[in-house]
Amino acid sequence: MSLRALCLSTICISSLLAGTRGPAVSVASASEASPVQQKAKTASASGAQPAASPKKDTAPKDAKDADAGGHEDIVVTAARKNRMYVTSGGDLGALGNKKGLDVPFNIRSYNSSLILNQQSQTLGDVLLNDPTVRTTMGYGNYAQLFQIRGFTLYGDDVAIDGLYGVTPRQLVSPQLYDSVQVLNGASAFLNGAAPGGSAIGGNVNLIPKRAAATDITRITGDYTSSGQGGGAFDISRRFGKDHAFGFRFNAAGMDGETPIKGERHDDVALGAEFDWHNEDTRINMNMNYQKQQVFGGRSAIIVSSLAAGMPAPRATAPSENWGQRWAYTDLAYLFGTLNIEHDFGEHITAYGKFGAQSGNEMGNYATTTLTNSHTGDGTVGAMADAYNVMNQATQAGVRAHVTTGPIRHEFNAGGSAIWEESDSAYAMSLTPQAGNIYHPTQFTPAETFTGGNLSNPGRVAWNKLYSLFLSDTMTFWHDRIALTGGFRYQDILSDSFDYGSGKLNTHYNAAAFSPVIGLVIHPVSNVSLYFNRIQGLSAGQTVGSTYVNAGQVFAPYQSTQYEVGAKYDVGRFAAGVAFFQTSMPYGLTEAYGNTGQSIYTQDGRQRNQGMELTLNGEIVRGLRFNGGLTLIDAKQMHTAGGTYNGKTVIGIPNYTINGNLEYDVPFIKGLTLVGRVISTGKQQFNNANTAHLPAWSRFDLGARYTFLAAQKPLTARFEVDNIGNQRYWASVYQSDLVMGDPETFKFSISADL
Repeated sequence: MSLRALCLSTICISSLLAGTRGPAVSVASASEASPVQQKAKTASASGAQPAASPKKDTAPKDAKDADAGGHEDIVVTAARKNRMYVTSGGDLGALGNKKGLDVPFNIRSYNSSLILNQQSQTLGDVLLNDPTVRTTMGYGNYAQLFQIRGFTLYGDDVAIDGLYGVTPRQLVSPQLYDSVQVLNGASAFLNGAAPGGSAIGGNVNLIPKRAAATDITRITGDYTSSGQGGGAFDISRRFGKDHAFGFRFNAAGMDGETPIKGERHDDVALGAEFDWHNEDTRINMNMNYQKQQVFGGRSAIIVSSLAAGMPAPRATAPSENWGQRWAYTDLAYLFGTLNIEHDFGEHITAYGKFGAQSGNEMGNYATTTLTNSHTGDGTVGAMADAYNVMNQATQAGVRAHVTTGPIRHEFNAGGSAIWEESDSAYAMSLTPQAGNIYHPTQFTPAETFTGGNLSNPGRVAWNKLYSLFLSDTMTFWHDRIALTGGFRYQDILSDSFDYGSGKLNTHYNAAAFSPVIGLVIHPVSNVSLYFNRIQGLSAGQTVGSTYVNAGQVFAPYQSTQYEVGAKYDVGRFAAGVAFFQTSMPYGLTEAYGNTGQSIYTQDGRQRNQGMELTLNGEIVRGLRFNGGLTLIDAKQMHTAGGTYNGKTVIGIPNYTINGNLEYDVPFIKGLTLVGRVISTGKQQFNNANTAHLPAWSRFDLGARYTFLAAQKPLTARFEVDNIGNQRYWASVYQSDLVMGDPETFKFSISADL
């Protein structure tokens, strides 16, 4: 009997990531082992993952377990197969790709199975699954920002293949990626200083899809309320002797009205990957194009103009849109990476990575400033903006494995560089219009004040970051103890230029050392206890002319993190708990004696401490869970004049909870029920802590069903986000108040041909 006939006779199939379970006879996987698994040091060298070779597999355990690819099952047969949407481990920059159980850091990877099954349309949709991350919005536009351990991660500082500066900086289409990796905690040693100056509490790294070991031809059609239609195409092939060559192509798009009144999205994402390998060398390259447009979008509300003592406004209807119909953003990016690795014998691997991005952004933004939270009155400003970026990033290094007596060493040495050029121009209205968030009105913008030429933006920023790193991980006592020590030397150069004239405004050039120490102890094989001390790093300031210390150049801001934790991982189920404290300095303006003048210092200080609990895997057969809990106490420790000392930092919830549950219905083969809860604690609304946003919870429900049609596996998915259309303010980031999403219906169907 043929494999196909046997599958038909037992009605036991599953589409990619369908999550169904049933008896069977073989497994056809859409993204199985990659050639990174051939060699002992491939995955740990740079996280690059070309496809598998049938010759031999000499990869170490940690490289295999940390493989970012490999959960897209097309036909499941023979036995019940564990589906892990979330795995512990990922790319740790200078240390390479590692299994989470073996490193003194908290890192998780969300794979493409989850992205497909949850019909994620933005990176923020993927990170809705993480109990340690919350998504918010930036000033004026529709860019997604992320909060990890209470610190901001800008879209500019999301990495691809471990390289900063390559990712589209406002919105990210997740359909191009095989894995979204979340690292909790500071990472100046691991990844270097982020060019945007964030990533103090953690970072996000995207791994592009690679050519799979088994051919894929997958077509997906989808619909999202209130009127968005779209689809995706995914093809993967391996060819040549020993399948040494690989190719993968992805295309996804969606267009139509969102559930927010008058808001329309138009998204296109294209990605092509090529790879080649032999016994000693692995090369992969990916090129991507992303274009996202938002028309009539609802932006955040500025609340900094509210009088002292004003409470947070009551939440509007979830679908209410206080934006203007003429507002829009047009974001287009061309970007890609190249990874090369070569093994010099069994003990030394050299690697190099290069990435680049060319981005063009154009928009006309309507920004609402609230002046009365009781009535909803405020003003609406108009600003057109053109912003172009040309970024390049590279990293190279060597990894050596040496044994000295009872101690095994893994040495990592290398360097990185980032070059970023930004061109920009703007036009704005100096006379804002009256508005109201509960009763929005429309007006025609009149933008008369300009900076530069919108049709030909000039250079406004030029940033260069160079670094060198060195580390030694010593493993001893039968691999039960691993001690890591190292440092990174980081040099930050940053110039800003005047809009229009191009005149140099400020020049910054400073350097710093960022040390790291980490300890891992395995009391038993599936358990580890760990500790780390690591720093975050961002550029300091060049003091402006209005201060008595004008012209002073400060060293980079160095935040310091201490973390202890424990992990448990048996493959089908993993759990972790971490306790952390991070102290971050920031700029502060204070009175200079009795002179009536002010002095600018870096003496401000914020301290975040808390606990993270993460759980993911199969609880019992057919029942899977991922999620957890975060508790945070974020305090202002040193403020101007001590006014707010001891007060909670604006917009950092005291707790966040996520729970995602999947259940394979045993009496209906192919049917899986899914549910998710997202809960966020109260957030302070102002520095004085006299008002706060109330805690909120949101519930999502859905199902998917896998079946055969014309002997081809199909998977249908249906999901409703924010059941009951709960109204809530999702976050208040600095002075920007962000509304929660309305009830949203999603439907998609995928066919593997």
